Amino acid sequence: MEEDNVLIKERKEKLRKLRELGINPYPYKFDRKHLSSYINKKYSKLEHGNKSEEVVVVAGRILQLRKMGKAAFAHIQDRDGKVQIYLREDGLKEKYDLLKYIDIGDFIGISGKVFKTKLGEVTIEVQDLQILTKTLRPLPEKFHGLKDPELRYRMRYVDLIMNPEVKDVFISRAKIIGLIRKYFDDYGALEVDTPCLQPIYGGAAARPFKSHLHALNMPIYLRISNELYLKRLIVGGFDKVYEFARDFRNEGIDKTHNPEFTQIEMYEAYVDYEHMMKHVEKIYEMAAKELHGSTKFKFGEHNIDVKTPWKRMTMIEAVNKFAGLQNSGITDISKASDEELKEIIRNYNIEVKGDLSRGMMIQQIFEELCEDKLIQPVFIMHHPVESTPLCKTLRNGDETTVERFEPYIAGMEIANGYSELNDPIMQKMLLEQQAEQLQNGSEEAHPYDEDFVRAIEYGMPPTGGVGIGIDRMVMILTNSASIRDVILFPFMKEESNGE
Repeated sequence: MEEDNVLIKERKEKLRKLRELGINPYPYKFDRKHLSSYINKKYSKLEHGNKSEEVVVVAGRILQLRKMGKAAFAHIQDRDGKVQIYLREDGLKEKYDLLKYIDIGDFIGISGKVFKTKLGEVTIEVQDLQILTKTLRPLPEKFHGLKDPELRYRMRYVDLIMNPEVKDVFISRAKIIGLIRKYFDDYGALEVDTPCLQPIYGGAAARPFKSHLHALNMPIYLRISNELYLKRLIVGGFDKVYEFARDFRNEGIDKTHNPEFTQIEMYEAYVDYEHMMKHVEKIYEMAAKELHGSTKFKFGEHNIDVKTPWKRMTMIEAVNKFAGLQNSGITDISKASDEELKEIIRNYNIEVKGDLSRGMMIQQIFEELCEDKLIQPVFIMHHPVESTPLCKTLRNGDETTVERFEPYIAGMEIANGYSELNDPIMQKMLLEQQAEQLQNGSEEAHPYDEDFVRAIEYGMPPTGGVGIGIDRMVMILTNSASIRDVILFPFMKEESNGE
């Protein structure tokens, strides 16, 4: 810190001298005409000894600066990459003296003609130079850069400067979102906006963030899901609606969870959960082909293939195959007694909240013993009825299980979809049960939403719905190990003492 303070003091002195010379170190604009990518590509085959007729005009941040008496080399970085520049005292005249006041990290604008060095590097011989921004803080030392993950996430602006490959992840993220938007637009779905601030939260089993609206003197919540509002639109007559939503859940933070995250939810009338599964696998296949030119790509140590159709398994089948309970004498979890289920939970130290029903015990066993084994794309279907109050039970008459799916890749849940419940009497009863659980201390139960029940009473057609996690999708498709790597500004705990 002391060394940084000395360097900042030196830079402030250079700033003062620039102003004394009548130079504005923070001009209002610069007429940039070219990018580094254009120059490096156009003049890649320029022969050594030749010089371009074209005068190029570029601007960017200085990343390297080597002064050698009456000449200097530098690399400047712009949006697309880097380009080398060459400065000579006899070519710049009095402007060469400005180098005394320029540091690595400063922004400059230059113009000049292009040539190649003896080593074959495309280089601009500078004919004019202008300081565009005098920086006060030094960049991290070039050979070590910014490597500490906590500092990288906290100071993303420096991370993007020092680790330019990070930009590629967020360029891919934008591309993925654009592809999904085009997919649903071409499909005839309407993109909509629903409230982030809600008087009643719902649509997921999650603890919300709570605030207070002073204008109306009422409690409000950041949305945990946009499901209930999108269903209102289906009631209103829109057949296909979708929304890219920022959702907020007051829960844990780890490599796959951030309190603020992005998902797309889509609801479609006259279809069921089987139809929504097809949307998920098509979108992943399309995005993989766009980013990788293939349905196959690397994620961590795994070779993933998202070619459709994906495998489908029930939750019971997954537990029977992956949980490894055969040594306990259990070959079919659906036939295990409640006491046997409790014993499994005890033996494997599975953390549970409160008294679990039979169905939720099976789900807890699945989550703890099976999820990390689901590497290749697979839809896990038919969840216990207790897992959601918003989903239809199986059409075969089994009222203990719902038509819900969760696809997994590389051990991560990547989406969630249902055949949506549209029986208003059943919906009212289930939400009343949830409200009772909430009053009894369940932090993730749904509150009772009277207006949503009223909407369903006006009639919602058969509907399929799905929510796809954008952050985890970007993680998987860009081979990023943490959700913090794919969110530009992930949530961080407060700095102490400004450090």
